[in-house]
Amino acid sequence: MQEKQEEDPQQVLNKVPEVGLDEVGRGAVFGPVFSAVVVLTEKNKFTLEKFGVMDSKKLTHKKRTLLMPKILLLSSDYGIGQSSVREIDKLGIRVATELSMIRALNKLKEKPAELKIDGPLLLRPWKGIQENIVAGDSKFISIASASIVAKVSRDNLMERLEKQYSGYLIFKNKGYGTREHLSVIKKNGITKLHRISFLKKSNLV
Repeated sequence: MQEKQEEDPQQVLNKVPEVGLDEVGRGAVFGPVFSAVVVLTEKNKFTLEKFGVMDSKKLTHKKRTLLMPKILLLSSDYGIGQSSVREIDKLGIRVATELSMIRALNKLKEKPAELKIDGPLLLRPWKGIQENIVAGDSKFISIASASIVAKVSRDNLMERLEKQYSGYLIFKNKGYGTREHLSVIKKNGITKLHRISFLKKSNLV
């Protein structure tokens, strides 16, 4: 009778992927909120860390853009979701953000056994195990990878929208309420992609 061979510990690790989820654009005054989920094995987490994957806010635009294809190539699976300005104004930013996260998760081939989510807020619609980590994008490569995928995807959309909404410096401010952006809104008015619910707080509508 043959003895059962023990599995290589590295192979065991690779069977339990890390699933990271993050959003971007939550605090913007223009455009949708984006979320991304990335599934990584231990081996590919290590590879991406060597490539320089970290919290997207600590990387340059050029570095994030270079890392994006590497992340997509090395991920076991990934998903990108978004919520529209109309949904943000109607439902509120937290519910809209959750909606974008669920849309990203629904694009995965398999439901994750466990999620690692950046930030302190529970993903309330998710009926599964989740761990909420404050500053998770600086602690887990899967969350950092998700933050880069979400950020690059949203930035690409902002750059395309610049042609349609020229004068609002969207290519530069990426839809965030910079002093320059708010000044242009006062001068030229709001567009259909500005978040009215956010601008009311700034007394701009």
